[in-house]
Amino acid sequence: MTPAPTHHAAPAGGPGIYRDSWGIPHLWAGSADELAYLQGANAATDRSWQIELERWRSEGRTAEVLGPDAVAWDRFARQARLDDTARRCFDRLDPDTRRWCTQYVAGINQALADDVRSTPEFDQAGCTPEPWNPWTPLGVFLVHHILFSTFPNKLFRAHAARTLGPDAVDLFSIEAPVWSGSNAWAAHGSTTSSGLPLIAGDPHRLMELPGVYQQIRLACPEFDALGFAFPGVPGLPHFAHTGHTAWAITNAMADYQDLFEEQLRRVPSRKTGGARVLARSPEGWETAVVTTESIHVRGGSVETVEVIETSRGPVISETPDGGALALRFPARVEGRLGFEALLPLLRSRTVADVEAAFDAWVEPVNSVVTADAAGDVRHFVAGLVPQRHPDNRRFPVPGLSARHAWDRQYVPLPRTEVKKFVVSANDRAAGGGDPVAMEFAPAHRARRITELLEAAGPLSVEDMQAIHTDTLLGPWPLFRSLLEDLPMAGLSPDVHALRLHLLEWDGRMDSGSRQAAAFASWRGALVQRIVRHPALARLHEATGFPALFGPWLSVGSRVGFALETLLVRGGELGIAVPLEAAAALEEAGTTTEGSAVWGDRHRILPVHVLPGSLAGSAPDSPLSGDTGCVLCTESLPGVEDRSFRGPVARYVWDLQDRDNSRWIVPFGASGSPADPHFADQLPLWTVGELVPAATSWDQLAKDPR
Repeated sequence: MTPAPTHHAAPAGGPGIYRDSWGIPHLWAGSADELAYLQGANAATDRSWQIELERWRSEGRTAEVLGPDAVAWDRFARQARLDDTARRCFDRLDPDTRRWCTQYVAGINQALADDVRSTPEFDQAGCTPEPWNPWTPLGVFLVHHILFSTFPNKLFRAHAARTLGPDAVDLFSIEAPVWSGSNAWAAHGSTTSSGLPLIAGDPHRLMELPGVYQQIRLACPEFDALGFAFPGVPGLPHFAHTGHTAWAITNAMADYQDLFEEQLRRVPSRKTGGARVLARSPEGWETAVVTTESIHVRGGSVETVEVIETSRGPVISETPDGGALALRFPARVEGRLGFEALLPLLRSRTVADVEAAFDAWVEPVNSVVTADAAGDVRHFVAGLVPQRHPDNRRFPVPGLSARHAWDRQYVPLPRTEVKKFVVSANDRAAGGGDPVAMEFAPAHRARRITELLEAAGPLSVEDMQAIHTDTLLGPWPLFRSLLEDLPMAGLSPDVHALRLHLLEWDGRMDSGSRQAAAFASWRGALVQRIVRHPALARLHEATGFPALFGPWLSVGSRVGFALETLLVRGGELGIAVPLEAAAALEEAGTTTEGSAVWGDRHRILPVHVLPGSLAGSAPDSPLSGDTGCVLCTESLPGVEDRSFRGPVARYVWDLQDRDNSRWIVPFGASGSPADPHFADQLPLWTVGELVPAATSWDQLAKDPR
């Protein structure tokens, strides 16, 4: 079937920013460079506070505005050399990409010069935005993804091995605690009602307010792309539809960051009269690069940070025995982030173009699904995964060991032509398996999406949209089996009734479900019983690692995410799982209110950094879904039933007619709490609706600003 035209002629109103009824910006300019300038100016007006906060994060300066609570992040950002890495990567960009990024920053800085960045957030915080550096967008992108990979999990594994023994480490796998994730799937035209491909998905990240993704259209005579941008970063890196091609990504769960245990010593420096730091390498002692930086903290104090970098990487943490850990990651090693892919993606006309563009990608390592208007569909993994010793993927490794060193050789990543369906949900099959990582997300979401695709007839946009909101709990069969075999002797009639109540449940985490609420109470009580079990007593000891990594080191969180594994293998630690499950059921039976529904407790919990009274602008809404559902409104079982991580965008891309595509974000197009489009999409997002991605210029209004 011939696709409908999707590249509209230039708007009658000429270059500028146009808005649809949801306030979503549609940008038109005379060239790619002029469009980058306009995108920067738009980000600086629509998301002024948000992008400045990301800029402060990239430079390790958030404590200047947010006070002492932000020092931990600033210390890490300085020690990990995020801003320096961004500058290094910018300096090595090809001339076209460097010029394009520079134009984006020029647009941001022009908005500052035009005095359109002064918003109530800055007034209440008592600060002002500043001119951006040319490399700041690369720093913003790096901030979003430096904790996206697996190195914090290696800290937990090291702690578990030290306190419980090396054999206990695997018992905390789910496969891996999923601190980031996404769904993406594509249907070949042979399975759709139009005869051309459909792509859909939803990235799962912290539900930040304002949202981490911005719906935007970028159009010029050379290309016309619709998708989701990171405010502060040019282009559409992750999800977009150009009219010719469409693509979507999920986290491939790849292991590409390593921690090296460094032996450091200080010796007198003849040159400076002070001391220099030596690090022990496979070749012997070598001089480390050392600088001292000051973190200015709101309220007048100053924190001093010593920044040390060895030949393996920047030192980001101490170890429990007083040593040091250096972080090695591809962007720092190669001096590239992957920005060279961004312009070619916007210009792409075939899946081969998309694949070729992603050849330049570095990190984070992504699983990509893409399709084009000719009907081709492909799936591949993009980025750099270093080839190195298997131990590197499991724990911190000795910096002085030659066999654990990187040789700058990278793992070949899988590429597949798709003839029916492809589903990518952070699972082992989509991520590339053992050569790419040690652990992936459980297969529940991928398996369920595949079932739903297989069950549908010729697929429509509506069919793809409906998959987003499926609430069947993937691990429910395991819990049901446990319930069926519980030792119930001596338990009260109310507990017997609760067990039967749960066994009659269909396993759907719907917001109005009483059984889902009762299940969550039982699951939470079971998590807490395991957390308090004497077998895990030593796991509660101080880790010796910085507080910044607390979410990855929390015993309650790790048990909650690894609960499936612990239910099956907890006996290896001496945990009598059936007895603990029965006791947890009794605890839940005494605390569960019969009238309570899941949505009473499972509500949206936006992560927002808004100053003063603006912090009270965060919306509150009951949610369906949960961890382990396709509708992955993630909670922390036994710790927090509210959802602070979930689908931060949803989309369906139609390759037959782009105007038939649909999209949504949890909140709205604007980053200003006073704007009517600050959270106007939330009611639709909550119930699984999408808004049309209409692109006809005559249906849009030009922004007079």
